[in-house]
Amino acid sequence: MFRPVFRTLFFLVLFAATYGHSSNWRFDAGLGARNQTPIVFVGGIGYKDAVLRIQGMGVHNGPNDYWCGFRGSLLWTFFRELPFNFDAGIGGGYEFAEAPNKMHQALNRANGAMYVYPYNYKEIGDISIELWTHLYGFYTQISVPAYRYKKHDAPKILWGAGYMVEF
Repeated sequence: MFRPVFRTLFFLVLFAATYGHSSNWRFDAGLGARNQTPIVFVGGIGYKDAVLRIQGMGVHNGPNDYWCGFRGSLLWTFFRELPFNFDAGIGGGYEFAEAPNKMHQALNRANGAMYVYPYNYKEIGDISIELWTHLYGFYTQISVPAYRYKKHDAPKILWGAGYMVEF
């Protein structure tokens, strides 16, 4: 079932790598971590200094034990020819995480009733101002939410870090 998908992705990446060197188009792919989403796949397509990046992933381990997140960014690259460069722009996304809370579960068990939720959750949906910095493929990302349309126990500043290859 997955074999045709991986084969198609391989040929798509091969095409993008050869096409990217012969024109103003550029492509990037990588893996990173964010403060709400532990691991994300990152992919991007750009033309000259403008770039559109998409990142996301999710894992489901069972009831009340999962996380998911996706984010899109429209960015402008500065100092693209140098080993150290940065991207600035806007982005938006949604992230949700739910994990078991053993202390709450023990409290409910001791009382024989459900007084508190047996899990914790964090949720954020936002439109942000973003800054990405790159050094030899390693990147850091800071997102400052300008508008939050979903919020529960969410941090004020979102961050991410990882490794990305541009071809």
